[in-house]
Amino acid sequence: MATTKSKRFGWTGLVTAVLLILGMATGYFVWDGSEQGGQGSGQGMDSSSVGNSLEVRFLDVGQADSTLILLPGGKTMLIDAGGNSTADALTEYLEQQGITRIDYLLGTHPHEDHIGGLDRVIDRLDVGALYMPRVDDSQVPTTRTYEDVLTSVEKRGLTIQTGRAGVEIARESGWSAEILAPNSSRYEGLNSYSIAVRLQYGTTSFLFMGDAEQDSEQEMIDRYSLQADVLKCGHHGSSTSSSKAFIQAVDPKYAVISCGKDNSYGHPHRETLNNLSKNQAEVFRTDQQGTVTVISDGSKLRVSAGGPSIR
Repeated sequence: MATTKSKRFGWTGLVTAVLLILGMATGYFVWDGSEQGGQGSGQGMDSSSVGNSLEVRFLDVGQADSTLILLPGGKTMLIDAGGNSTADALTEYLEQQGITRIDYLLGTHPHEDHIGGLDRVIDRLDVGALYMPRVDDSQVPTTRTYEDVLTSVEKRGLTIQTGRAGVEIARESGWSAEILAPNSSRYEGLNSYSIAVRLQYGTTSFLFMGDAEQDSEQEMIDRYSLQADVLKCGHHGSSTSSSKAFIQAVDPKYAVISCGKDNSYGHPHRETLNNLSKNQAEVFRTDQQGTVTVISDGSKLRVSAGGPSIR
């Protein structure tokens, strides 16, 4: 993955002469628990029942990553789309929820477990703004997964906007979303190119980290005020992310880790769980609890688990 066979998506060239220039733009079950989470009635809820609240679903897509956000006013955001093996199941799930359009689609970085289902989403749903990070030419992937995404982008006539620190995705009545990383033009590994997004709704806040590792975390610490009520931990809870200093800077009430049951990487790592525990964050894991959902009314959070596994 360190060499490029076509420069199709290196953020400096064209996918083809036809493809637009890339990167040039700066029932699921809810437990009616208290703000501290917990088991409740297990009544079904669809997107129409959320009203003017903000709902974040950390989807259980195995050893992969996908987060669906139902925004106030009816717009939607999808951060990553899981892997190839769950691509069809993910799009079917979205359609079953009555979702026909993703207003803001983000592929945090070009690894299969984050963008494997991106082509299916683009093929089958309407897509508004599409964001991905610009990767150094020497690290442009040559994988079939990556090529499939580019093909779908081309077929649908979409433009990929560069996801980088300082880009404001949206600012609407009551909520805003801003990209806080990546802050550099080159990293040693693809994980640290990950788009990190901070979402604010009223007085509540969320931070989504993709697979950003400690080098990117430190850049964020140096540049931003990072406090967030809910942290989607980077890199499936790996010890290469979620440093002690970063967790202290974010100071989350809740931390969500997306990982697969009995995965071969040992995620989440003990170091990450210890850092979260020392900071008194309540941890939710998709491998143990299925899809995790957080609903905000702009001032309070309701956290629940037990949602479906998307396979």
